[in-house]
Amino acid sequence: MSQYKIIESRMVPMPVDNIDTDQIIPARFLKTTTKDGLDKQLFCDWRYNADGSPKADFILNTPRGQGASILLAGDNFGCGSSREHAPWALTQFGFRAVISTSFADIFKGNSLKNGLLPVVVSKEIHAKLFALAENTPISIDLESQTLALPDGTKVKFAVDSFSKHCLLNGIDELGYIQQHESQIAGYEKSRTCALNTLA
Repeated sequence: MSQYKIIESRMVPMPVDNIDTDQIIPARFLKTTTKDGLDKQLFCDWRYNADGSPKADFILNTPRGQGASILLAGDNFGCGSSREHAPWALTQFGFRAVISTSFADIFKGNSLKNGLLPVVVSKEIHAKLFALAENTPISIDLESQTLALPDGTKVKFAVDSFSKHCLLNGIDELGYIQQHESQIAGYEKSRTCALNTLA
């Protein structure tokens, strides 16, 4: 997982409420245990025709949907069943952050563990973001937990300290444990000595 730095990107708008994980990545693609190729299956049923050809008017198939790091979604994004494949597909496509007024808790947790930052904003800011010009970039600074708009507006967002630490350092939960390997080894050594003393 790459280290999370300041993101400066235009947004891909998807103003649909209650987008569930089966719409993000349909269940038939969940058999894989690798992330490779999931970018092609992201929003598959919305993105392709029955014959597999791309739908020209779907946002991810347009120039505006290419190369951006931020998805601007409707309310209650990521609801439905739990599946890590949803944030996997989003990150494989190139998204580093999703902005919404709310996220399903399980999706939010899965995202933070897989390098995707869910940013919750108020309805007022949400509407303002959708109203921005098509190619207007915004900035997301995880270190200061600030979203900056082109007009100078700065919005604070919440993220728990553990997830923030992991994202900034480009590590997952296992990587966090490995950062404390020497302390763990020291504890195990002292524990073994104590047990031998009792024997």
